[in-house]
Amino acid sequence: MAIAKADTPLLVASGLELNNILQSELPVLLLLWNGESLRTDLKNELDNIARTHSGQILVVKADVSRAPELATRFEVGKHPLLLGIANGEVIVRRNRPWATDVGALVDALKPYIPARAMPSVTPPSAPTRVDTKPVKVTDQTFRKEVIESPLPVLVDFWAEWCGPCRQVAPILDKLAAEFAGKVRIAKVNVDENPSLAQAFNIMSIPTLMFVKNGKIVGQQAGALPEHVLRDALNQLVALKLA
Repeated sequence: MAIAKADTPLLVASGLELNNILQSELPVLLLLWNGESLRTDLKNELDNIARTHSGQILVVKADVSRAPELATRFEVGKHPLLLGIANGEVIVRRNRPWATDVGALVDALKPYIPARAMPSVTPPSAPTRVDTKPVKVTDQTFRKEVIESPLPVLVDFWAEWCGPCRQVAPILDKLAAEFAGKVRIAKVNVDENPSLAQAFNIMSIPTLMFVKNGKIVGQQAGALPEHVLRDALNQLVALKLA
């Protein structure tokens, strides 16, 4: 049977109506009372459960003064009775229920909610790290920081003894802050990580390599001026890969 949804309590006037509802595969939270006024806090809590658990639990009310067969069937006295019903069987009951009793009955019914009625939960994705300074990358971290980066990456292959490398370093520092959250700037010391320099055939330094979605999309040797690098980063961000 299809999963029923009701975001307000259902009011039944006969045992036949209730039987039809109990044929649903959903568990039922049933309030029976003798026609007198119900406490506002209890009514409000039932309304809340009907709304927040729509499609999972059916909230039903019945005035037994109008349906005496229900009073006999569930042994209702002069005070309200709250029942938790699953698969046609009474799982839990509370005489003279308070609003605070409703949550306990809902908890008792939760194991009977069909799996397909439970909302699917998508785990939140981890936020992309925002780097405001160049990131030091090694042989061990290159794949994670560059190839698997969710952001485009400018890789600077450099060395301490390299004059042009020192010349371009403050420019890269500035651009790392300017493009934070849009581009990651990574620095590879070729003396400390010779295997990376060899793998990418780095013949002179500085060499700047542009990577997007794990693919090398450009490579340039030499110390480029600031405006050229800024334009290159803007192009890298805008680049659409097939």
